[in-house]
Amino acid sequence: MRHTRMDLKTACLLVLSILAVFYTLYFAASIILPMILALVVNLLLSAPMRFLHLKMKLPKPLAALILILGVFGVVGAIGTAISVPAAGWIERAPEAMNALGERLAFLRGPIHLLNTASERIENFMTIAGSHLDHTTAKAGSDDTNHIVMSAAPASGGLDSFGSSLLLGTRAFVGQFFTMILMLFFLLAQGDSLLRRFVEIMPTFADKRRTVQIAYQIERNVSLYLATITIINSLVGLANMLQCWLLGMPNPLLWGVMAFLLNYIPIIGPMMGITIYFLVGLFTFPSILQATLPPAIYLCIHLTEGETITPMVLARRFTLNPVLVMGSLMFWDWLWGIGGAFLSVPLLAVFKIICDHVDILTPIGHIVGGPTRGANTAPLFTPDMIDEDDSQPPGK
Repeated sequence: MRHTRMDLKTACLLVLSILAVFYTLYFAASIILPMILALVVNLLLSAPMRFLHLKMKLPKPLAALILILGVFGVVGAIGTAISVPAAGWIERAPEAMNALGERLAFLRGPIHLLNTASERIENFMTIAGSHLDHTTAKAGSDDTNHIVMSAAPASGGLDSFGSSLLLGTRAFVGQFFTMILMLFFLLAQGDSLLRRFVEIMPTFADKRRTVQIAYQIERNVSLYLATITIINSLVGLANMLQCWLLGMPNPLLWGVMAFLLNYIPIIGPMMGITIYFLVGLFTFPSILQATLPPAIYLCIHLTEGETITPMVLARRFTLNPVLVMGSLMFWDWLWGIGGAFLSVPLLAVFKIICDHVDILTPIGHIVGGPTRGANTAPLFTPDMIDEDDSQPPGK
């Protein structure tokens, strides 16, 4: 980026270092993910923390404890309210699937045609390669033996499922406790940690740059998180209201689900629309009525995503939509649902750091999104390039 050439050895070391970081993030997710979640929640609670400490004159540990108890008290109350209807829907899942199968009986014909075409293509490929037939037969016999052997210990399968569920619950509780503990100390002593970090910077310029990066991260990311939380709350309330008006059962459950899924760009609302459609098929007598809740959900999402959110955030903070989607897929693959929630804040932090580090400024420019009202015409077209010169006119 500084117009200097990078030799092969340095490039290989750089690639290996990046891969080592990614492998560490993957294998140490159980300890790194709660810490990053605590950092993000700390940014969200920074403004209330400052109000309690500076305006209300409360000690930092007491203010941190009040914030944690208040936030997670509200979360626990909502979780308790929706746990009973959610458990009821899980228990009725087999019945719901049978009912949905009856409602979607008109799709059996096209699905049968697709299956028939797939079987014909598979048979053609099998006949085309004689060795493929032998391999397929061997794999089929191995799969049959595996199914016969695994079908015998049915109780063992249930026991393994129960033990895996218990282990997953214990892991979640451990990570949640780690996040709460880390969040408390970040709220109570985070400023002193930043102050110590600034003190070890060698020059005044480095100290100033570190303070600017920390300030921009706290200001922009906390503003983004607070704004998105408010907007998602309005989306959840609107969907809860439409579920209540349309007569869908448990409107609070579906409103909270819409609120949470709206944190995940693109994929979250798509999942919500699909779930609303399936619940509508199970609830309403006709397919036309079942399409009404997801249609309203889609209208709410388009209004929020295309009008309200860009109008509120575009002046302060923009990210490239392509990189937002790439970040979502990458962190979801790396850390699952937790990574999907953190994909946009992590990309925002990365952009802020790039904007304040000279060598990374071009990357920060790429990560930034399009400005409102910018000219979307192409920079140059093929007919603008001279036959005798590969550079565009004016270069």
